[in-house]
Amino acid sequence: MRKTLMDLETRFWQSMVDQDTDTALSLLCEPALMVSPHGAMQFDHAGYRKMAEQGSMVVKGFAFSDVEVVCPNDATAILVYRVRQTTAPRGKSETSTEEMLDSSTWVRDGDRWLCAMHTETPAPPKT
Repeated sequence: MRKTLMDLETRFWQSMVDQDTDTALSLLCEPALMVSPHGAMQFDHAGYRKMAEQGSMVVKGFAFSDVEVVCPNDATAILVYRVRQTTAPRGKSETSTEEMLDSSTWVRDGDRWLCAMHTETPAPPKT
């Protein structure tokens, strides 16, 4: 189960790097929720497409560490992890890298898993 969920999380992040919105949408509930330093929001697939294709920042790379997975039941999985993400302003070459603490809640819909909620917050330095 852990490998399946990490593969899905990786696939979602890679879809952001590849700017492959259709793949991302195939992995999202509708509606879905997000909490980040920018606030809390609910969005549908059209709203995600707008964020992904017109947002001011793009993801250029990522690396996960400190991954934990909990499955409270057969249809729910929660992942928490540290991610080192590299981003850039859309259309620009300069990048910045930051460490974040993220979580994703995945729910089973028939034979597939969909992300229902994602959170991210700046990570404190590792000690």
